[in-house]
Parts: sequence; C-alpha cells; structure tokens
Amino acid sequence: MPAVLFCRGMAMLRVAKLKMQPLPKIILPLIASSLALLILGSAAQAQDPARHGRALLKELCANCHAIGKTDSSRLREAPPLRTLGRSFDLDQFPRLLKRGISSSHPAMPEFKFSDDDAHAVSAYLRSIQQ
Repeated sequence: MPAVLFCRGMAMLRVAKLKMQPLPKIILPLIASSLALLILGSAAQAQDPARHGRALLKELCANCHAIGKTDSSRLREAPPLRTLGRSFDLDQFPRLLKRGISSSHPAMPEFKFSDDDAHAVSAYLRSIQQ
C-alpha cells in the first residue's frame, strides 16, 4: 500500500519496496483539502441530527421504504416512513431503535441503533411525518 512520508520537509511517496519518490506539489493540497472536507462534513452532520438520521435511513431502509416526504416505497408492503407516527409514539421511538427493531416480515432485517443514531433517526422522522 502506498504511504506518504515526510522527509526533510518534502513529501515522499513510498510504493511497496520501491525507492521513495517526491510527490507532485499538487497532491498535498488535494490531500489536505479532502481531509478538511471529511472532517467538516462529519462535524456538520453531528450538529444536524435530522440530516444524520436521513443518511442512516437512506443507507439502511431506503431499499424498501420511502424515506422522504413524497416518495413511494420500493416494496408495496413497506410503509412509507413518513406515516410511522400513525403507528408509533415518536417520543418513545428512539428507545425502540436502541433495543432493536424487528418485524414479522421475513425480508426485514433486525436493526439496533446507538443512542445518538436513534435520536438522529427520530429527529428526521419527526420532520417528515404526515
């Protein structure tokens, strides 16, 4: 795996067991700006729980359920999450998410969320309820 090393103030690239070669000057600013965007993006998402909750639902639930305000579920049997407040008390929903959500539907996997993720999902769900 390539490794970036710093030697006498110059960035060097070591590839496997080959000799070290200087990196082009454009690479370091690109690496630094990419890292900064990753860090800032994570911080922004941590400050906006609803945004983080949407990202979690998109990753874990959107293959079957509608996760937005107006979209349709991909599976007819999967209710849109914007209607979840009709069946569940959303004040208690983070506790259910932390304990683990399971369904009698065999295709739905069981999910367990961390405290922060459960509250983020709940914050997003509140923002889309009908």
